[in-house]
Amino acid sequence: MARAAGVSQAAVSLVLGDKWRGRVSLAKADAVRAAARELGYRPNLAARSLRLGRTRTALLVVPALTTEFFARVYTGAARIAADSGFGLVLYPSPEGIGPARDPFDSARATLDGVIASSMATDALTALYGEGLPLVMLDNDPEDTPAAATVNLDIADGARQTARHLLGLGHRRLTHLAAAVDSWTFHLRANALADAVRAVPDAALRTEAAPLTVDAGLHAAHAALTAPGPRPTALVCDDDILAAGACKAARRLGLRVPEDVSVTGFDDLALATAVEPELTTVRLPAEEFGAAGMRALIDVLAGRPPAAPTTLPVELITRGSTAAPPRP
Repeated sequence: MARAAGVSQAAVSLVLGDKWRGRVSLAKADAVRAAARELGYRPNLAARSLRLGRTRTALLVVPALTTEFFARVYTGAARIAADSGFGLVLYPSPEGIGPARDPFDSARATLDGVIASSMATDALTALYGEGLPLVMLDNDPEDTPAAATVNLDIADGARQTARHLLGLGHRRLTHLAAAVDSWTFHLRANALADAVRAVPDAALRTEAAPLTVDAGLHAAHAALTAPGPRPTALVCDDDILAAGACKAARRLGLRVPEDVSVTGFDDLALATAVEPELTTVRLPAEEFGAAGMRALIDVLAGRPPAAPTTLPVELITRGSTAAPPRP
């Protein structure tokens, strides 16, 4: 492997043992990992566990696998885990965002650490109560027992959406808000409300809905048929709700975006499967998972905890938004 990577055997050992930082350049470390993948290298985890007293296994807890977002988070985390000689177990909590049960007889005896994505801190007591290092993804960095936190700039995504719609001239907006009591959804609701409030003649209403297409359809129908002036834009907390909103508009004989604009959040594959394609906020899910796994590896290596990490998000403008209809 040293020959394939063009480095010394000592460098290979440092990289594969995850002890290379400060001793091997990033370029050489990347070359070793690339050679390892090409040669099909797999570390002897059993021998390493006996030597280090560790399992070299981490757990990724997610609330569900109902969309590809969490699958992409896992893909990113698993890539970094594999490059560092770790195994990664995916655990979709049967209770959703509620209290997660320990999936093992003793997590402490089975795992080195836990990464939790979009879970409430108090839902993880059974796991971090075992004394395991915990990294939280998509969680309030000011209120967590986690050793490290990694977030997406969800609030900025909501602000980008508001600026886009307000800039097109929309002044009557309805927020199809996820009926989920979690920090991330409260954060985007507050950011959206603040952005709309900053424009004197703009108004924002809210319709709560579970995260399903059918719920999005019913919430959008209620918003579009409520007494008073009809909203010209529906701001949805995810792409699934947005798909339901587009169905509701069509069933009412309304055109998207000529009569009503619709926005989503996540940029799932669904966003380009509907017609018109959705304007939505793209979340870098794979990099999100990768950053979480890097943070856990740093914690396990005893490196000083980094400041909370926030990854940027991007509004992708497509065909579901346009200027509001003229009065």
